[in-house]
Amino acid sequence: MDILALNCGSSSVKYQLFDWDKKEVIAKGMVERVTVGDSFIIHEVPGQETYREEYECPDHKVAIHLIIKTLTDKVHGVVDNMGQISAVGHRVVHGGEKFTCSVLIDETVLDAIKEVQHLAPLHNPPNIAGIEAAQANLPDVPHVAIFDTAFHQSMPEHAYTYPLPYEWYEKYGVRRYGFHGTSHLYVSKRASVLLGKAPKDCNIITMHIGNGVSHSAIKGGVSVDTSMGLTPLEGAVMGTRCGDIDPAIPMFIQQQENLSAKEIDSILNKKAGVLGITGKYTDRRDVIEGAEAGDERCALALEIEAYRLKKYIGSYAAAIGGVDAVVFTAGVGEMGWMIREKTLEGLEFMGIKLDKEKNRNTMTRKKESEITVPDSPVKVYVIPTDEELVFTEDVVAILEDTYKDHMQFSYSFAGKDFQRS
Repeated sequence: MDILALNCGSSSVKYQLFDWDKKEVIAKGMVERVTVGDSFIIHEVPGQETYREEYECPDHKVAIHLIIKTLTDKVHGVVDNMGQISAVGHRVVHGGEKFTCSVLIDETVLDAIKEVQHLAPLHNPPNIAGIEAAQANLPDVPHVAIFDTAFHQSMPEHAYTYPLPYEWYEKYGVRRYGFHGTSHLYVSKRASVLLGKAPKDCNIITMHIGNGVSHSAIKGGVSVDTSMGLTPLEGAVMGTRCGDIDPAIPMFIQQQENLSAKEIDSILNKKAGVLGITGKYTDRRDVIEGAEAGDERCALALEIEAYRLKKYIGSYAAAIGGVDAVVFTAGVGEMGWMIREKTLEGLEFMGIKLDKEKNRNTMTRKKESEITVPDSPVKVYVIPTDEELVFTEDVVAILEDTYKDHMQFSYSFAGKDFQRS
């Protein structure tokens, strides 16, 4: 059984083809610059050289066609025809309150996804375009939606309700939703295994740190709070997003600079965060190099990010009544030893005893590592995330009618004998 996972962004489509029987990735890649011109595909097959082809993709339908063309190519492909694909899993960023788990896509589900696209105007429209394009190209296979927001639907009302006029929630769905759910699910299950406990017996803080950043407070195996809110703009400092700020600032700057609401929204999402502080960088590697070379704004950006990460650890530990482990994941979380060290500095009072040498030697996206000393009361792990595996297992379970809530469902990666491919 071969499962195709698709992640459609506004100008890109990521894909992965997984052989469920052999439990291995057959191929993966990305089509970049979709809708913007000069588009191309990067296609990777284990044991082969990476293949790149320039191919104009004015829309997502053409991009999906290019992926199919590449997967079935006589030289670079890995399947004879798309009839070998058993199902397609689609990442959908926002499911609102309508979806608490992954679902088989039918007309009713697609309509429901469209109904909440105003809650994620930068993400849901391309997700929808990708679903419709994949259905057009692969009309005879099941399509499954996997929601970023689903994992966080276990949050209690007092955690997801904003102190705003309550009718805004009733009329427009204004509340905290949270994102990166599949990543938080995956690494929290893996952390439970490393702790040698059942998920229901674990309190874990998961920190997904990439260009986008979100954290989750997980008590007894379920998400009870998360840093992103109605949209992915709230929370920690990110590559280009501001995260938590005084809500009066946008209105103040709008008046001072005579900007439109759309222009303010664009600045907060695309020109703030690390980029806003440094004036030139979003990649933390560039920021670290700049700081080491004496760039004061790069040094400031690192201090601001680490300080805010530290505050989230402290507040979430209080919210869940103590913590068994803190987990770093995603690009920066897995590779950024300096940011991890700055974040954890001074948290010994919480029971976090960092092994600095281990931390500095942990810069990999392929291996799970503990970066605290053996007698540290609170463990800190670096766990490479695998959202595509969550996609795949959800899809297979739905096809086989064995899918359940994640606390009852037996994911392969939640087992003691699981090995990363």
